[in-house]
This record gives sequence, C-alpha cells and structure tokens, in this order.
Amino acid sequence: MSGVLSVAKSLDSFECRSTLDVGGKEYVYYSLPKAEANGLEGVSKLPFSMKVLLENLLRNEDGRSVTKDDILAVAKWLNDKGTAGAEIAYRPARVLMQDFTGVPAVVDLAAMRDGIVNLGGDPEKINPLVPVDLVIDHSVIVDEFGTPQAFAHNVEYEYKRNGERYRFLKWGQQAFKNFRVVPPGTGICHQVNLEYLGQTVWTKEEDGAEVAYPDTCVGTDSHTTMINGLGVLGWGVGGIEAEAAMLGQPVSMLLPEVIGFKLTGQLKEGVTATDLVLTVVQMLRKKGVVSKFVEFYGAGLDSMTLADRATIGNMGPEYGATCGFFPVDFETLRYLDMSGRAKDRIALVEAYSKAQGMYRESGGENPVFTDTLELDLGDVVPSMAGPKRPEGRIALENIASGFSEAMVDMYKKDKGEIDKRYAVEGTDYDLGHGDVAIAAITSCTNTSNPSVLIAAGLLARNAVAKGLKTKPWVKTSLAPGSQVVAEYLEKAGLQDDLDALGFNLVGFGCTTCIGNSGPLPAPVSKTINDKGLIAAGVLSGNRNFEGRISPDVQANYLASPPLVVAHALAGTVRKDLTTEPLGEDKDGNPVYLKDIWPSSKEVQETIEKYVTRELYETKYADVFKGDENWQAVQIPDGQTYAWDDNSTYVQNPPYFVGMGKTPTAVSDIKDARILGLFGDKITTDHISPAGSIKAQSPAGEYLMGHDVAVADFNQYGTRRGNHEVMMRGTFANIRIRNHMLGPNGKEGGYTIHYPSKEEMSIFDAAMEYKKEGVPLVIFAGGEYGNGSSRDWAAKGTNLLGVRAVIAESYERIHRSNLVGMGVIPFTFEDGATWESLGLKGDETVSIEGLADIKPREKKIAKVTFADGTVKDVPILCRIDTLDELTYVNNGGILQTVLRDLAA
Repeated sequence: MSGVLSVAKSLDSFECRSTLDVGGKEYVYYSLPKAEANGLEGVSKLPFSMKVLLENLLRNEDGRSVTKDDILAVAKWLNDKGTAGAEIAYRPARVLMQDFTGVPAVVDLAAMRDGIVNLGGDPEKINPLVPVDLVIDHSVIVDEFGTPQAFAHNVEYEYKRNGERYRFLKWGQQAFKNFRVVPPGTGICHQVNLEYLGQTVWTKEEDGAEVAYPDTCVGTDSHTTMINGLGVLGWGVGGIEAEAAMLGQPVSMLLPEVIGFKLTGQLKEGVTATDLVLTVVQMLRKKGVVSKFVEFYGAGLDSMTLADRATIGNMGPEYGATCGFFPVDFETLRYLDMSGRAKDRIALVEAYSKAQGMYRESGGENPVFTDTLELDLGDVVPSMAGPKRPEGRIALENIASGFSEAMVDMYKKDKGEIDKRYAVEGTDYDLGHGDVAIAAITSCTNTSNPSVLIAAGLLARNAVAKGLKTKPWVKTSLAPGSQVVAEYLEKAGLQDDLDALGFNLVGFGCTTCIGNSGPLPAPVSKTINDKGLIAAGVLSGNRNFEGRISPDVQANYLASPPLVVAHALAGTVRKDLTTEPLGEDKDGNPVYLKDIWPSSKEVQETIEKYVTRELYETKYADVFKGDENWQAVQIPDGQTYAWDDNSTYVQNPPYFVGMGKTPTAVSDIKDARILGLFGDKITTDHISPAGSIKAQSPAGEYLMGHDVAVADFNQYGTRRGNHEVMMRGTFANIRIRNHMLGPNGKEGGYTIHYPSKEEMSIFDAAMEYKKEGVPLVIFAGGEYGNGSSRDWAAKGTNLLGVRAVIAESYERIHRSNLVGMGVIPFTFEDGATWESLGLKGDETVSIEGLADIKPREKKIAKVTFADGTVKDVPILCRIDTLDELTYVNNGGILQTVLRDLAA
C-alpha cells in the first residue's frame, strides 16, 4: 500500500480527455463516448451508476492504483452480464459526516497528528485531501415537547451536554484544511446534503484547468444513500474508511452486481412516498441485494418527484444495497433550480450529463442490468412497518391484527392479558398494550419530502377543525430535517395546527430515529415498566430496531408523517384506522381517517405556493455561521490537540501506542475463548448502542467513577470520542442476547468467563481475558452487523481483544469496518452454523496460517470442546481485497495510512 497517497500523473489509455464548453466556460472532462470509440466497446449500455464508476477510473488512471486492465474490467462486466467482478480503486469526490461518527473521526485525525510526530513526521501532513463536510445533527434530544418553548430549551440542553464535543469540532475546523462544520440546529446531514451540499456535477482546479466530473461521496452514516436521488453516487462507510478516503486512500471495492428496479404507473390517491419506500424495502430484502447496487428505471420515474426518489434512496441500508441510484433527468434539473443551486451549475449538470450519456431520457433505451424486478406504483397501498424491522411492512388495515399476533408470537403474552388496562398514577387515564407512547415526525427519510410533511400539516388542520385531540399519554414531536421545512410549514400556517396537536418544533436533527426520543413522562414510564406493557412508537423514521427508539417502548412502527399524526389521535396501534374512528368531533360524531386525509391536489397546491427557490436561498445563505450559541463556543489554538486527561468526552485513543514504522506479521489465533454466541441480524445498535447509558453498566460505573452525575451521562452516541466509554459500551445493548447464557440467551451485555464459569459483563470478561493473555473470537448468525455504519461496533470489538468473528453472513459496512480495525471476519462453509456445531461457549478455537492469509481464502477453525473432542470447521476468510489484506497486516486502516505518510 506504500505510495498510495502520492498519485502519479494521470494516464489516458483510451484517449478520452476532452473539453466541454458550457455558457462560454471551458471544462476538462473524461468522455465516455470517446472511451467507447477507443476500445471500451459497448459501455454506453452500462447502468448509469456503473458509468459513474467508469468515469472515476478513467479520470484516475495512474498505472498503479488504477490500471488499463481495471478499466477494461468494466467492459468485461458488461459482457459477463453484470456478475460481480474485479477489484477497483474508487475515489469519491468528497466525504460527508455526522457528529456521532464525526467526533471519533476527528479524534483519530488528531491522534494521527500525535502519532506522526512520534514517528518523526510532520503533523501538517495529516489533513483531509478531499473536501469534508461534517453536519452536527445527531446530538439534540427531545427533552421537552408539546410546548412553544420546546425548541429553545432542547437547544439549551444540547449545548450544555455537548459543549466539550463542540469545542473539539470547532478546533478541528480551524486546525484541518479542507474541513467544514455545519453547526447544530441547521438540519440532518443527508437533507443538508440533498438541499445544499450536493452538486450532481463536481468541479476542481487541476493543472490550471477546471475539471468537471460526477459528484460522488461516501458518508459516515449509512443513509448517505439519500443523495442517490439527486443522481449523486454515494453510500455509507465506517468512520475508519471515511478517514482513509479523506487522507487520499481509494475506496477498495469489487465491481458490483447492479439490480434494475423498474417502476411503472403512478401512486393512487391517498398513497404516500413512505408507503412506496416501505414496499420497495420489503421487495428488495426479499430479492436479496446486500453489497449490490440498485438502480431505478422505467416510465414510473417520469412522474416521480425528486423528494420521492430521495426517500427511496435514503433507505438503501434497510433493503441492504450499497446504493439506490436514480439517474439525472429533467426532474433533477428542476430540483436543483428550486433548491437554489447556481444557474451556471445547473447548466453544467445538464450539458455534462448529456455529453456523457448519463442523462435519462423518457422512453430511452434501458441499460444492461445483472437482474431486474418490477413494481407498478398503482399497486402500492397505505402501509407501516414493524414492530421490529424496517422490512416488516404491513398494510395499514392489518396493523391492529398484526400487533395482536406479535403479542403472542413475538412478545410471548397470553391472549387473555392483551386487553388489560392499568391506571396511570396521578392522571385521569389508563394504559394498555399497544398504546402509542411516542409519535414522532423525525428522521431524514421523510422530513426531506414536502409531500408527506405538508400532508401531515393538512391532516392536523382538518383534525383540529373537527375538534380531535391527541391522547394525553402520547409523547409528540416534530424534528424537521432542515430549517427550510420549518419555514414552509410556518408560511403555510400549518405549524399552528401541528402545535395544537402537540407536534411543536423540538429541534433540527435525527432525534427519535437515532434513539434521542428523550424520557417519557415519569408516570407513563413507570406504568409501562411496572406492568410489563408492550407500548408502541410510531415514527416517520427508517429504523425501528429493538432498544433503539426508547428503552420503554418495545413495538415500533415506521409510518408516513400523516399516519404519525393519526396515531397520536388514535393513541393506539390496536385500531384499524381504515374502518374504526380516530375519535369523535365536537358533536359526538365519529371521525374516521378518511374524513381528515388531505387530497393529493391540495398537498400539491400547497407545495407549489410555499416551497420556493427563494426559501432555500435565504436559509442556506450563511450555513456555516451558526447561531449565537455556536458563535460563542471558545476553542484552543494549536495544530495538535491539547488532550485533557480528565475529559469524559474526548480522549486520545490507543491505536498507535508502541507502533513502529514497519508492521509485524499477523500471529495465528491459538486457543481463543468465545466472548459471545449471537443469533441472526445482530445490528450495530446491538454491538455498539447509541442510546442511553445505564448506571448499572460498565460505562455507567466508569462515568460515576469520574464524578459524572447520572443525569449528565448523555448517551453512547455523544461519547464516541472517548474509547474508555465506548469499549465498555460494546455489546452493552439492553436487548442483545448472548446464547452462552442458556438456549434463548439472557438480555443485556453478559457472558460467561472460562474456565472460571463466572457470569459477568462482556467488558469485564474481555478485560479478564486480556490480563490472562487469551485471544477472543465471536460467533454469530446471518446478517451480522445489520444497520447503521457504526465504526465503534468494529473499534470496540478490536479494543476488547477480539481477533476474529465467525458468522453466517455480514452486512456490507460492518464487514469492511472489522477489516479496517484489523479484526478478521470469517463465514461458515457448507451451511454450518454455531448451533449445528453444538457450540455452548465453553470451547476454545484456533485458526492457523494468518501470517500469509490471502483474500477469500478457505481456512480451518479448530474447535476444541470441553470434553476434549476436536472438530475441524471449514471457514472462508472475508478479507475480500488485497487493499483490505494490507490493512489487516498493518493492524488496521489508520495504521496503514500513518505508516504511509510517515514514510
């Protein structure tokens, strides 16, 4: 990997470097039609997303990281009918971050500056080499709700809790070149990316010329895929991969399979973009698209708004794809104009896309795809997804019956218990199973889409006019994805109606979808926990995993914003909203959902009147300035960071301690103990929770030992800059089950230490093993690491002393992150599972030949059982590429980059 950072002068084997005149300005670009004429036969038939990859290779051909053969591999992909192919080195135009993953990334950059000094190098060498934008959006919590003061008070609490983190990020903004910070209170990173940062075509000065090329990005949030709706190829990577991309390392990837998703027809009256995306998620999960590109095509795109496309692109992680791409067309240009992009940029996007064959014409020839599937938009029905999985779509009419089934099958409640209700102390109401405790309009998925937000406002207006009220046990919140949304709701007069139902503005950020729902009112929380109630959350988000939304709420449903409002009125998921009334009007007459649901014509007329270019131009005029709170944040000077040993938020991580200029060989795994036996779909939330920190947990005990009051714990997500907290939080989710503790496992982050047979927290056991010099392995089921691109799920695993994970399959980002932290992922061969092998957790495991292991090499895990029996278990190494092998051999991606820079 040496020398990757100093890119050689670009080659041009296919003689495609050309110029493009747009409005009298000349741009250099790498022409795909010319490359096709000069030897890349047939590439005009590639999917649009693959054309972006091809251009990237042509522009970055240097004979080393990108060779002529790498480029020819794209033409071979076409001839091989789109089977996943060669390894390529891909260089995104820019990197997007949110603050949960951004803080540890900047911590790592700061640590690398210290590390390079220790190796005798220059700290100024550690700078992002591509543009990096960090949007602070994950930290605001819904502490106060349902009042006009909620927004101001939540912002006040946010700065009080996170002042130290914000000082650190502001230091990074002045210390590092090519690094910008969008302050708190602006919006969600994906929406700011869609509405402002994304350009569709990027430009930069190079050797005195202005070079134009597709806007591409990787982001430290899995929902970076939202930008695919704007014709920008982007996807989520772990923080460690993003740091490498920032520092000039190419993203190593295999040419993917591309699944074409054909859309025809139009949505029916009363059906929303949310209903559509939940249908798409379910179809693609069933199809199986993990690690594949999905590209949308067909006549259905002709009438689909860009906001609807972005909604579908956003949920790429939920259907498991690397991206959900929409090509540039007339609607892209319309959105760029409406959202305030510069006129000359829009002209460039049109001219460049057409010159490159990257512009979708209605009725044009379809690309060659690996495989296809099709949906008639007219078949989509009102839907929600739950109670635990984004792909668990249920038609609205079946939500009530589905919950009753889940009570017996999933939550193991007796049928006779389902209808019981319990008085709530100090109130005049009672609570039962399925009552909605949280109704939240939240998350990037839907809050970027005017059609569903305006619909929620109009439904609220109609409900207020009928005299309907929100049920008193429901915690309501509205967290728009950008200030633009708040402004158009205000201008349309709809915020008043939302306020009347308790949907007051609580902040600009992810809030409930990331687990920042805040505490429920104490009497409600007490009743739920004392009586073992399965309370429900209804949110317009993208994630509803166990333990994510609120520790008090077990059944969570994803829904469109108008359905969130409707469920706040109904107060339960046990009503069929298609046939049962939401409540009664002022005269005692029943009011049904159909009575207050706004028409699509009314929604569209409101959008056309209030969602304007001028609104975007005004709100994004000075986006990096921040409010008076941000401007008041004081920062330290210096090109290296002045670490505070007493800080509980930001600490210098131990990755480079004792690191030499050259790596030592990877040692074999000998007689490792098992830290956990986990089931299917263990999410990164399970491995590294983002939510609340319990006092009775290793992380809670650490914080109390540092004189932090329980009220000031904040949450795991905000303490990602402190490895001491995050190590202790690894595998600490309250809902994770380790099957070493019985057939169904025990909830919470516990394990059994051997040979003592003592039950203890996973962290404490890992520290015992570390003292004893015993390496660790983990066994898991299918889709291990499902969910968010959480770097600490891999960092924590590494710091606990885990050398390898052996699973049935992995979610794409987490596998890559494990490799990036030097942890080797393996998969079982021959359909084996840890259950079929009869593992209990008291075995030892050895894996030999790691010093010279090769990508995707078959190995043997030698498992020794407690009775002395030995089994040879065939496993496949999931280090997939040579670059990844280099990372493992160096101990991780950061060590690789640091050694390169020091050399």
